[in-house]
Amino acid sequence: MMVSESVSQKLGARARLNGAQQLEQRIALGVVVIPFIGTIAALVWMWVYGISLVDIGLFLIMYAITTLGITAGFHRLFTHSSFKTGKTIQVLLGIAGSMAAQGPVLFWTACHRRHHAWSDDSDDPHSPNAGGEGIWGKFLGLWHAHIAWMFNHNNENWVKYVPDLLRDNLIFKVNQWYFLWIFLGFLIPAILGGFLSHSWQGAISGLLWGGFVRMFLVHHATWSINSICHSFGSRPYETKDDSTNNLICALLAFGEGWHNNHHAFQTSARHGIEWWQADVTYWLIYVLEKLGWVSNVNLPNACLLTAKKSKLAIERCSSVD
Repeated sequence: MMVSESVSQKLGARARLNGAQQLEQRIALGVVVIPFIGTIAALVWMWVYGISLVDIGLFLIMYAITTLGITAGFHRLFTHSSFKTGKTIQVLLGIAGSMAAQGPVLFWTACHRRHHAWSDDSDDPHSPNAGGEGIWGKFLGLWHAHIAWMFNHNNENWVKYVPDLLRDNLIFKVNQWYFLWIFLGFLIPAILGGFLSHSWQGAISGLLWGGFVRMFLVHHATWSINSICHSFGSRPYETKDDSTNNLICALLAFGEGWHNNHHAFQTSARHGIEWWQADVTYWLIYVLEKLGWVSNVNLPNACLLTAKKSKLAIERCSSVD
């Protein structure tokens, strides 16, 4: 009897796991396909009705808000603790990142911490090395790192990877209301578009450009960090993975494309280390620090920068100033 119950429990747990994976795959399919369809609809709409300054403005504003939610919030704050801030800023960044529809904050953070723990290894959830050898293997690897990994993803152990966020009741609530924040990411540009244009056509246009097109481009700009920035670009610093710096990705993803810099100095709030490396995300953090809303901003010191470049023993250097 006890053996039978044990087998039954195992089968039940496996069924629940399979059900959760199937649900995640359906959500991933919607995340990939729906913004693409919405972008096609926006182009058709533009062909018929044109595009207004309000549409462009809503697209740019929503693109900036949701991208910074991912880069400053999900990545540099929640994943790497590269700076500290109060609960209000934490919640606002958590909501903004959630509106990008790349997964709830705990899911995103756990997945990214696992990426750093196993970067470009077999346990990395989205390494472009997974495709095999040759040109076709390289293409498959890029496809896996960019999109396909979401359809065969094994859920991370949250207790292992995000115990700090599990203990934070407020951030856990932001995580729970994930689909509400996605809905707001569509509702806000639709309402503003209708209000500013005084028309239902303006509401639809705002929804298309500030919602669907914005989400489609934010997705592919940030997903390119997983694919392109582990395949193409420069490697000024010694790291144990294939991370690269890529200018185009850095511009589109607000500094995240200086990815080799980031993997060399993972807790640094600044990814654009050289003066000419534009890093919009760090500029935001810098302004918030000057306003007194952010503190304990981590930056790599001069000793560590030199050590990483010259292959010296970096243990002689402290990791942050």
